[in-house]
Amino acid sequence: MITSFLNQFLGIAAILGQIFLAVGVVYFLLRKKSDDRIINFFAEKAFLISWLISLAAVAASLFYSEIAGFPPCNLCWWQRIFMYPQVALLGMALIKKDFKIIDYSLALALIGALFALYHNYIYYGGSSLFSCDASGLGVSCTRRYVWEFGYITIPLMSFTAFLLLIFFLAIRKYKNKLD
Repeated sequence: MITSFLNQFLGIAAILGQIFLAVGVVYFLLRKKSDDRIINFFAEKAFLISWLISLAAVAASLFYSEIAGFPPCNLCWWQRIFMYPQVALLGMALIKKDFKIIDYSLALALIGALFALYHNYIYYGGSSLFSCDASGLGVSCTRRYVWEFGYITIPLMSFTAFLLLIFFLAIRKYKNKLD
């Protein structure tokens, strides 16, 4: 029951994140270069929003593996390696008001997004370049635990979270260069 609710809730959150990304990128590219209150707002709140996204991603991944009983595959573990430190990095940046970690956080998000992109590629039918335990001895990277709204899966939720982190941190980095 709770798993079904969380699947739908996270599915809706992923769709809203994807819509926000599409609108945000188009807005950023087409906006006027003068004083932009929307960009300023998101740049100012980038670390808080990014921390909340990373916290939600970590909480969701722990729920799926520890409560729902969905064992993570090898690619899920790699994505976790690049998402879990974000909670600590971004949290410490917020507490100390020291935002110099932006390059480290962006690097983690970019690498995590590449793993998530590859995971989605093989998840939706691409041929795997590496073994992903489809032999039956481990968890297959293509095993479907979540399928919401005809396309939302755990790997796609992960990819969306990484892209959101990249977007907000890139907006902050861009704004820092202007100041």
